Order: sequence, then C-alpha cells, then structure tokens
Amino acid sequence: MNTDWKKDMIADAVNLVIGLGLFASPWAFGFAAESPANWNAWLTGILIAALAVAALAIFAEWHEWMALAAGVWVALSPWVLHFSATRTVASLYVIAGILVAAVAAWRLWYLHRSYPRVTA
Repeated sequence: MNTDWKKDMIADAVNLVIGLGLFASPWAFGFAAESPANWNAWLTGILIAALAVAALAIFAEWHEWMALAAGVWVALSPWVLHFSATRTVASLYVIAGILVAAVAAWRLWYLHRSYPRVTA
C-alpha cells in the first residue's frame, strides 16, 4: 500500500472522528440545551465529517481548504457566538478546531511542498 495514501487516509479518518465527536459533544458534555453552542457543534460536526468522508472517497484540494476554514471557525466560534464563558465547551471547540485546522494545513503543505531538483 502506498505510504502517501495511508497518511491521507489516516488524516481523513482523524477528521472524521473529530467531526463525529463534535456532533456528539452537546450530549456527551451536557450542553444540548445551549442553543448557539449545540447548533454550532451539530452543524460543524456534520460538515467536518462530510468533508472527511468526501476526502476518503476521492481527494480534491478543496476538501482541505474547506476543512481548514471549518477548523478555524470551530476554534473561534465560542467568542463569535458568545458562549466562551462555559470553559469546558469553549475548550472543546478550541481543541477540536485546532486539530481539524492542523490536519488540513498539514495536508495542504504536504500537497504543495517542493522537492529539491536532482541534476544528473
């Protein structure tokens, strides 16, 4: 099995797990009644998981750019949507967002890195 394909699959699987975890987090962490926080978790969790599934099915660079944007949004959303006072929820969002953005950024870097030219 190609090593690059394995790395891509692992990265997409990580984002899939994070997306599903973010979707389930309102029930797991008890903030299902907090409207902006729970709706944001459900919607961004579905988006991140769907992008990961799409990337597992067929790679396209736009998946990674969307995942990067979603990760940044998730990390910043506690302050934008004004639920940062709940430290557990805000911490969950920041950690999940940073992980999703980091995986996407790594994949984009890996895709665009340049190799040194070998001259004979």
